[in-house]
Amino acid sequence: MGDLRRDGAGLLRLAGATDGAGRADGAGRADGAGRADGAGRADGAGRADGAGIPLEIAASYRARTRGLLGRTGIAGALLLTPAASVHTLGMRFAIDVAYLDRRLRVLAVRTMPPGRLGRPRLRARHVLEAEAGAMAAWGLVPGTEVTVEKQAGRDGAGGHRSGA
Repeated sequence: MGDLRRDGAGLLRLAGATDGAGRADGAGRADGAGRADGAGRADGAGRADGAGIPLEIAASYRARTRGLLGRTGIAGALLLTPAASVHTLGMRFAIDVAYLDRRLRVLAVRTMPPGRLGRPRLRARHVLEAEAGAMAAWGLVPGTEVTVEKQAGRDGAGGHRSGA
């Protein structure tokens, strides 16, 4: 999974949705859709071209505080760790927010317009942010397990490295 205690860059891969009992067939989904269209991304890639989703990891206090503030968009996603809630005060664009538990399983996915305060999620240990609509396009739904592959030698947090 990689070391999530340091700022950096990597790739996000989706391992498919489960219903909490380890089922990845979609039968346990609340919407009743088995998703034979491939939206569950059984290939683990998260993108149709087989590549992972570009990921920035914000693990230091400074990187988490800055987040997506001052940006006009993001290619891929930003993982805030540790985190249980986010806000979009001062943001220039709407974002998708996925709350992840300690095993990187998606607890909830929400779209937040600029100027909002998100409610903390009790079991959330990490928060994944992306441009609005991106997570639906990736097939990221509650129950999906994600993996993080850190890229060695890159700091990916806008040139900021953690002080540790």
